[in-house]
Amino acid sequence: MTSIESSPVRVLIADDDPLVRAGLVMMLGGAPDIAVVGQAGDGAQVMPLVDRHAPAVVLMDIRMPVMDGLAATRALRARPMAPEVIVLTTFDADDHVLAALRAGAAGFLLKDTPPAEIVAAVRQVAQGRPVLSPGVTRRLIARVAESGHDRRRAQARERLTSLNDRERQVALGVGQGRSNAEIAAALYLGVPTVKTHVSGIFTKLGLNNRVQIALLVHDAGLLDEE
Repeated sequence: MTSIESSPVRVLIADDDPLVRAGLVMMLGGAPDIAVVGQAGDGAQVMPLVDRHAPAVVLMDIRMPVMDGLAATRALRARPMAPEVIVLTTFDADDHVLAALRAGAAGFLLKDTPPAEIVAAVRQVAQGRPVLSPGVTRRLIARVAESGHDRRRAQARERLTSLNDRERQVALGVGQGRSNAEIAAALYLGVPTVKTHVSGIFTKLGLNNRVQIALLVHDAGLLDEE
């Protein structure tokens, strides 16, 4: 029987700095299972390039002219069958990072992230696993002083009322940064059952990744009650 090798992960790079793009192309080009299929110098170029090249992952800078990465992420993730988005940023843009995560980005990378970690992050996101540790999530949330806290909490709690008790417990586990296996052990469930609940949460709340669940749980104040 002849084995069929899996196709490489197709990546689109969006950054207005040609040197950054060149560096990312060089980093990712050394990985045999990753292929850079296009480059955009502005967020407005992302949609046409996604249509043309069908990437699985987009590395998206936030600060770009014409259309910034935040607006491009919102527009991209609103489309069906959208590629995953990893935001490229510096740590002084925490509020933008959180906004991008709420828009559906699968995580973020600092621009000085070591090459091996960037390659690993692309692979991870392509497999549907966000690139954001619980510790980083908590630090981001703690550093961002956003207005409308009470209104946001009330809205988040209202959205969570659509979940049943078990889905709410699973959502809390996601918010705590637990894996499916850890949630399953804590709730005495099978891992496939937890996966089913997570899928149900996505559908009921109109979300598309675990980071969004974690942020909603935080906004609702459920982590404060633990």
